Amino acid sequence: MKRLAHLPLAAGAVVSLFPFYWMIVAATHRTRDLLHSPPPFLPGDQLWENLRRLEDTVGFTRVTVNTVGLTVVYTALSSLISAMCGYGLAKFRFRGRGMLLAVLLATMMIPFQVLLVPLFQMMANVGWIDTYQAVLLPFLANSFGIFLMRQAFLEFPDELIEAGRLDGCSEARIFYRIVLPAARPQLAAVVIFTFISQWSAFIWPLLMLNSEEKYTIPVALSRMIGQSHVDYSGLMLGAFIATLPIMAVFLAFQKQFVSGLLGGSVKG
Repeated sequence: MKRLAHLPLAAGAVVSLFPFYWMIVAATHRTRDLLHSPPPFLPGDQLWENLRRLEDTVGFTRVTVNTVGLTVVYTALSSLISAMCGYGLAKFRFRGRGMLLAVLLATMMIPFQVLLVPLFQMMANVGWIDTYQAVLLPFLANSFGIFLMRQAFLEFPDELIEAGRLDGCSEARIFYRIVLPAARPQLAAVVIFTFISQWSAFIWPLLMLNSEEKYTIPVALSRMIGQSHVDYSGLMLGAFIATLPIMAVFLAFQKQFVSGLLGGSVKG
């Protein structure tokens, strides 16, 4: 009976993993082979040829370096801002705190598409089109991350903070040495969330970046889709390589990711 109960889970796992397997198979064939009926279901021998064409077409090494740099900077700054803002909203009493929190929660309900036109106009007005700061700065204050970190800091004992102040610690030292280590699971969840969101970001970098040498991986791969020809095998290979860092980060920190989200969801 126990094995029968696992059958639906196994079937679901197969269905979920098959697109990823097909992506690997497609990355090792020529595009014209993928258009045959029936298509190949076993890996081919065109991996290195597809990799060479991917490098020649979009400069895959260069765009990978661009994506890594943007993702690391964005993840570090956005996570730090989320932690500091969450700490301030959780542990400091000031006028308008409730209103600020309500506005923060309201911004989480605004669709991203609504912000595109006004944000684009703002970046154009300050002359930041085709710059990396235009890609990063508008979204450094992550409302979801701030809310998650606030929930984590709410349960931290005020007595420990007061004890640190009585011992002469500065507010920055209290935050980095006493408070922040206690919220590691939630901070890990924020880091993973921001890393994945920036690594796979497409629409906003597509609008902001015009120079090919500044492209990120998703933007560069989109240029392989022409009006009369689509390089499916190159796209699949690029997508497969781009997926590997996300899988590695998630597998390495999945326990912290789950515990961080659950911890933030049950605290007042």
